[in-house]
Formats: sequence, C-alpha cells, structure tokens
Amino acid sequence: MSLDIDQVKHVARLARIELGPGEAEDALAKLNGIFDLVEQMQAVDTSGVEPMSHPQELYQRLRDDVVTETDQRDAFQRVAPATEAGLYLVPRVIE
Repeated sequence: MSLDIDQVKHVARLARIELGPGEAEDALAKLNGIFDLVEQMQAVDTSGVEPMSHPQELYQRLRDDVVTETDQRDAFQRVAPATEAGLYLVPRVIE
C-alpha cells in the first residue's frame, strides 16, 4: 500500500495539521517508507512462532509484601478540617 499526495493532504486536514509547501511531499515519503516496512514485516512467515509479551525473557524481581510504615491515619485526620468514619469530608463540587 502506498499513499499519494492528495491522500496525505486529506489526512493532514482531518488531523488538523497544517502542512507548509514541501512538507506534504516529505510526509508522503516518510509515510510510504513506514508502509513499506509494514509490508516487509507482514511478509515474514511467523507460523509456529509463539506470541510473546516481551521480546526478552525478563522476570520481575519482587520483594516481600510487608508493611514498612506505621499507621498515622489518626494523626493525619486530627488536622483535617472534617472527617467522618475514617474518611475526609470535602465540599460538594458536582450537584
């Protein structure tokens, strides 16, 4: 698939992108280069290749899920203007 200059100008208009003189031709060349690359990638036989979530087999090192902070909720709520049942009360914004 390749684009022509009118299609590039139409896409630019839809995207509300103003192309100056000569910019449409540059965009055309770049977009056609991208489409050529996509066609090359689609031509590769991938049958028998298992899909991967990541190109490298990396494993996330996880730490133990332990509490490291002390509970300070009561201290924080003492200085709040209004609280109720452990929640902060704020003015209504949407009616």
